[in-house]
Amino acid sequence: MTVDTHHHLWDLDVRDQPWIAGPEMEPLRRDFRPTDLQAALKGSGVDATVLVQTVPDPDETPEMLVLADSVDRIAAVVGWVDLTARDVRERIGRLQTHPSGRWLKGIRHQVEDEPDPDWLVRPDVLNGLAAVEDAGLVYELLVRVDQLPAAIKAVGQFPQLTFVLDHCAKPPVASGELEPWAERVRALAAHPNVVCKLSGLVTEDDWSRQPDPVRLRPYADVVLEAFGPRRLMFGSDWPVCLLAAEYGQVIDLAKQLTAHLDDRSRSAVFDGNAREVYDI
Repeated sequence: MTVDTHHHLWDLDVRDQPWIAGPEMEPLRRDFRPTDLQAALKGSGVDATVLVQTVPDPDETPEMLVLADSVDRIAAVVGWVDLTARDVRERIGRLQTHPSGRWLKGIRHQVEDEPDPDWLVRPDVLNGLAAVEDAGLVYELLVRVDQLPAAIKAVGQFPQLTFVLDHCAKPPVASGELEPWAERVRALAAHPNVVCKLSGLVTEDDWSRQPDPVRLRPYADVVLEAFGPRRLMFGSDWPVCLLAAEYGQVIDLAKQLTAHLDDRSRSAVFDGNAREVYDI
């Protein structure tokens, strides 16, 4: 059994995805609907998935909740709310009381798009994180390397809130550098309330050179050592991963990067940890 903790769906007739810009992103400039997801999952061994928001649009999350009600294998939703809104608690409450609100398990914001490296420790954002904690949801960290110090400070203020680090904090795989990413990831992992997704690595390297376990192994080894197999979860980042690798290739790559683990630890990374974090 396998849980894919990170994938997206979008319909460009319903909502634009402004981040899909430039000729290099053209493979993603089309719709990715539930039928495409089902096709990708066929024969993969993945029996549950986590659908993650793509844009800071309050209408997207209710739509994802409805999809979770009707699409086989979507078992959890990570949505979006404006953490800086004065009525953030009410906004989260409306999502949780939505007819399909039981699927909402987490909140995320594209912090990586915020120019302020200290965005996560702004007072209004901290108030929003407190609201996420009070709602019993997890908070997903989508951050750049330079934003990790602020993430470490924010995590330290909410020891009862489970944080999930997306895409290993987007390490500089293309340049082959490890620092300061590795040091900061280890400092974040020192907080026991942080879990990391083994996801997004293929698109942090030269896409034409992927999938390549040799180039990615140093980064996978850092998060495996820092978080341990009990705080690491597999995620595909489909369909974004298609820029560098097919769905099946991403799964195979993750298995190669964790091949040295014992059966119990691999089961935790690919299945058990996600079921616990997202209450699947």
